[in-house]
Amino acid sequence: MAKDSHEEIYENVQTISNERKKETSITCSSRLLSLWIISFLLVGSISVNIWMSLQIHKQEATFQELEMKMGKLQNDSEVLTHENNDLNLWLSFFLKFKNVQVSNYCNGEKCQPCQEGWVEFQKKCYLFIEKHPWKTWKESHELCKNKSADLVVIDHLQEQEFLSKQIKFYYDEYHGYWLGLREMNNRWVWTDGRYDTLGFWMGSVYGSSGPFALLIPGKSPTKSWDTSDNAFLNKFICEQEALQKLETRASWLSDL
Repeated sequence: MAKDSHEEIYENVQTISNERKKETSITCSSRLLSLWIISFLLVGSISVNIWMSLQIHKQEATFQELEMKMGKLQNDSEVLTHENNDLNLWLSFFLKFKNVQVSNYCNGEKCQPCQEGWVEFQKKCYLFIEKHPWKTWKESHELCKNKSADLVVIDHLQEQEFLSKQIKFYYDEYHGYWLGLREMNNRWVWTDGRYDTLGFWMGSVYGSSGPFALLIPGKSPTKSWDTSDNAFLNKFICEQEALQKLETRASWLSDL
């Protein structure tokens, strides 16, 4: 028996409703799955970002630590280089002057640019020989050599002024201090081989003439040199280079 039209309509409506429910269910499931996937990816992305941040922070800390270590190594290297330079300075000095005693420069662990009893001025050391017996020029020159020095060589006015302030009048107005200056072939020559260009001579004949130069105390620095012969006995000034930038603790050198 054929269904009437009302039943057919009802069945069609039911079929359409069921299909729509299925479609709605599938759509909801798809949306839930998409939402779950998005949430998973979001959580994963956040986790990756956190992990990367931790790794970057760790690398930065490691880099800072390496920088500190590099700085310390550079510091240590500079200290070693400085000490090595000081030791090379000592070595070159004592190879040049074999008869110099280290104890003359060092007191315990501290070392000075000049030997004890010497006066430092502009990277040079000066020894003023005041005691009796006084010496001839040649004797003075030899005594300075024995001290790994030389009779003083004056390089400029400032050095001349310094020496003039250090020396004192003694015995009579003709006695002075021998300089490392002598006449050779009608030229005044310093003991280092250089011709004199300063010419701080006195304006008139003073003492006995001769081929050796004296520095007379109490005179104007620019007019205080006089001549004398080798028989005349005088005080004198020895000069040697100062040891510069000597900061190394050198207690071991004192045992040499």
